[in-house]
Amino acid sequence: MTKAADLFVRCLEEEGVEYIFGVPGEENLDMLDSLSRSTRIQLILTRHEQGAGFMAATYGRHTGKAGVCMATLGPGATNLVTAAAYAQLGGMPILMVTGQKPIKKSKQGRFQILDVVDMMRPLTKFTHQLASADNIPSRVREAFRLAEEEKPGATHIEFPEDVADEKTESVPLTRSHTRRPNADVKSIRAAVHALEKAKSPVLVIGAGANRTMTCRMLRQFIEKTGIPFLTTQLGKGVIDERDPKFLGCAALSSGDFVHRAVEAADLIINIGHDVIEKPPFFMRPGGTQVIHISSKTAEVDPVYFPQIEVVGDIANAIWQIKQDIVPNGSWTFDAMLAARKGQIAHSASISDDARFPIFPPYLVEQVRAAMPEDGIICLDNGVYKIWFARDYTAYRPNTVLLDNALATMGAGLPSAMASAMVYPDRKVMAICGDGGFMMNSQEMETAVRLKLNLTVLILNDSSYGMIRWKQAQMGFKDWGLTYGNPDFVKYAQSYGAFGHRVESAEHLQQLLVHTRDTPGVHLIDCPVDYSENDQILNVDIKNLSKKL
Repeated sequence: MTKAADLFVRCLEEEGVEYIFGVPGEENLDMLDSLSRSTRIQLILTRHEQGAGFMAATYGRHTGKAGVCMATLGPGATNLVTAAAYAQLGGMPILMVTGQKPIKKSKQGRFQILDVVDMMRPLTKFTHQLASADNIPSRVREAFRLAEEEKPGATHIEFPEDVADEKTESVPLTRSHTRRPNADVKSIRAAVHALEKAKSPVLVIGAGANRTMTCRMLRQFIEKTGIPFLTTQLGKGVIDERDPKFLGCAALSSGDFVHRAVEAADLIINIGHDVIEKPPFFMRPGGTQVIHISSKTAEVDPVYFPQIEVVGDIANAIWQIKQDIVPNGSWTFDAMLAARKGQIAHSASISDDARFPIFPPYLVEQVRAAMPEDGIICLDNGVYKIWFARDYTAYRPNTVLLDNALATMGAGLPSAMASAMVYPDRKVMAICGDGGFMMNSQEMETAVRLKLNLTVLILNDSSYGMIRWKQAQMGFKDWGLTYGNPDFVKYAQSYGAFGHRVESAEHLQQLLVHTRDTPGVHLIDCPVDYSENDQILNVDIKNLSKKL
């Protein structure tokens, strides 16, 4: 006979779990005791459940294996809600385990008790309360299977403390070996036929294409056909953006040079489209034809109703199309490439502005120069995300971790911490606004305790800059969005981290190199000048792109 909590941990070990991120409570103590005897799973104690959830989700994003986090009942579980939505919308596999009071004989009435399973239902792919120790192996296996299959997302198991103390003869289930189904041959032929007939096709690479084998197949497809490509924010880095066929990232919703490139196409091949992202184009009746290539059928809405759907494993679908297609010698991409040339010229004209406080285009240029080819930047959410999505050249997949799904603040630092754990030999930088950083800044202690090597770059404008930009865009007066900040250098030092403050544009360059090459947790307080955001992003770019 095995104690249920021990069996649960053995099931996690069978799934290959390396870490459990979390803040345990009284109701998790049986599981915590079982974890203390595991030689394969490390508990990563965080300072807030939200940070634990963000770290687990980022672990899942990098590895494709479900990251695991844990919390107690009530307030611990509610603190995981944002992380659940972050993982679910962003396509990151995660299993959340929450405790609960005894369900068979309660001695405390309704103290701290919420219906957590019902609360998690709209935010997850699977949520379940364990009522019997005998069912643990099947429920854990199902939670991992659903978290990891396309589209990856969040799952949840509630583990009541009386169930955790039960005895059982059940044993863990082994992971099943599965392969995703391949696309139908007739749909492949229809896509190839449309491509060969087109005059100016374009590839749009989305979130669902951000998988290892898909990247390889897409590179081969582009090499054979020469068809240009652009990305959504979550598709950024799938193909090396130094490729001469790269047209840009759809960072702005409309009116950018990249949108002019899409308008020049007579066929759009949408690869890994996910409706959670703002689309880089809108379909209209009688407009440009669209081929949808994804693991799932298209979610049709008024602006997205593709005429051809290739449904199945994306990498295999691209390979089949590549094998069958005969590149059309009369394809022309001049207008698309001219749009890209226009963006490059405009970005170059403003990225060398070495003013102080730091100008965003200059900042992006300097971070790119400082980060190695496989370096990882993890962006929190703010207006700087648009600048980085648009102008930071990604060389490899998952080296620019953007959240263009839930787009939550507070995820940048935990995401960087998980990245540094998964890839300890690579350089990692969290890029946060002062507002987003402060939402989970307590995890600086966790990063120092874990002896991680990473840089936290805080873009300091003493305000919620993204909302101020939107406020200006909508013609409202600048009001209600400014605040004060702590001394970030002293704040970092109070946790045992290294604190630095940028004093000039040249000093920024020096600090980026120093923190990159010096072990430990570093924080850089970088004042930024957002005064021209509205003029450049809302006016200049749109006017210049219209002239093409």
